[in-house]
Amino acid sequence: MYCVCAEHLDQAIDEFVEVYEMPPDLYRLSQLSFTDWEAPVSCNFCSRPPEFLVV
Repeated sequence: MYCVCAEHLDQAIDEFVEVYEMPPDLYRLSQLSFTDWEAPVSCNFCSRPPEFLVV
């Protein structure tokens, strides 16, 4: 699972496919809400706020 900014979306997808050998599901964090989970404050690859959840 990756929480990434728009700039690193392709990198997260590539890494996901390499590990799981299947395409991920993509979600905009602004359109999601979870009761027991909060998105990190920064992208997994940089310090920008994340925009996408890659799972």
